[in-house]
Amino acid sequence: MGEGWQLLSIRGIPLRIHPSWFVILALATVAFQQQFSRQLSQAAIGAPLLWGVGLLTALLLFVSVLLHELGHSLVALRQGVQVRSITLFLLGGVASVERECPTALGALQVAAAGPAVSLLLAVLLLASSHGAAHASPLLGAMVNELAGLNLLLALFNLLPGLPLDGGLILKALVWQVTGSQRKGIQVATASGRFLSLLAIGLGVVLLLRGGSAGGLWLMLLGWFGLGAARNQTQLLALQAVLRELKVRDAAQRRYRVLESSASLRDLSRLRLQDSQGLADWLLVTDQGRWRGTISDAPLQTLPVQRWDSERIGDHLQPLDQLPSIRDDAPLWQAVLQLDQPDTPRLLVLSPAGLPSGTLERPDLAERVLERLRVHLPAPILEAARRQGVYPLGMGLPAVARAIEASGE
Repeated sequence: MGEGWQLLSIRGIPLRIHPSWFVILALATVAFQQQFSRQLSQAAIGAPLLWGVGLLTALLLFVSVLLHELGHSLVALRQGVQVRSITLFLLGGVASVERECPTALGALQVAAAGPAVSLLLAVLLLASSHGAAHASPLLGAMVNELAGLNLLLALFNLLPGLPLDGGLILKALVWQVTGSQRKGIQVATASGRFLSLLAIGLGVVLLLRGGSAGGLWLMLLGWFGLGAARNQTQLLALQAVLRELKVRDAAQRRYRVLESSASLRDLSRLRLQDSQGLADWLLVTDQGRWRGTISDAPLQTLPVQRWDSERIGDHLQPLDQLPSIRDDAPLWQAVLQLDQPDTPRLLVLSPAGLPSGTLERPDLAERVLERLRVHLPAPILEAARRQGVYPLGMGLPAVARAIEASGE
């Protein structure tokens, strides 16, 4: 789903509208207009007013959805989790967060907040329905309709399967009991897959019996749920690979070695031989012992006439100035380090603390894809190598942050 258009910001949270939202807004307006027309056929209400109230009801319904998502978002902010955006789309709304809550109880509170808001809205609307109906039959019908829809929104979202709130609650409960977030995701995903298949099956039955609109809607919800379950399964597989693989499994060698007695002229010649892309690091040794690293700064600050007399050993920088990681570290830790600003490459160190290789985003991604048995076309991989990025924008940092937050 695309980001859509940003309308405004609430507590620093961008509110976006996806183009598909206008489809459901139009359908809901038509449905409400027809329903109010049937309910109030004796009241002789004009068609323009019915259409206007139908549109207003549809808009207020999505205000209810927005409040539902704001419930999730505000509790997430209290848990220290940043909310990227809230997007209204064809199937309702979704709040996008930067990471999951680090604790099961925190995740439970965030998941339960949305249905709690919808239940509260349903109670308040039901309590005001009598007064609204006394003021105007049309207003009373609208308030009753919104109360019922908020109650349905709460109960539907409490179904125990991902990606619904009930699935998130189930995941958090299993996580709290077992101590394993991964186990919680597995249980909630399996439950969500079952509910999705059930929805598709019921939708087919309704279609065969002539209930086309309801059947198609159930099938659409089931299809969406199966897609979410598939995404969760892929996420679990990706997390498992990032946990199992070590840095040494993906490390390459993007550094060259120079003797400290070499001249800056030798450094210049070496730089001229560099291929396209990120330049190799230059590490310096002295008779086999690691001394440090050297940058291109001496070539940029000293006149060319001094390049033959100046030694590389006179311009060394400490080796520990380079971002580094041990070769036995899990790969997800490397993903987190590579997500830091100005860190396109890591120096891989042996257990003895000596350089043994380097690691870049394309190397890491290719090793992960290889383990997952996913093969991308060579031009895509080559473009990623040239740019020093993950191919196809793989969201590995978000997966690594989820692993870190889980504490497993």
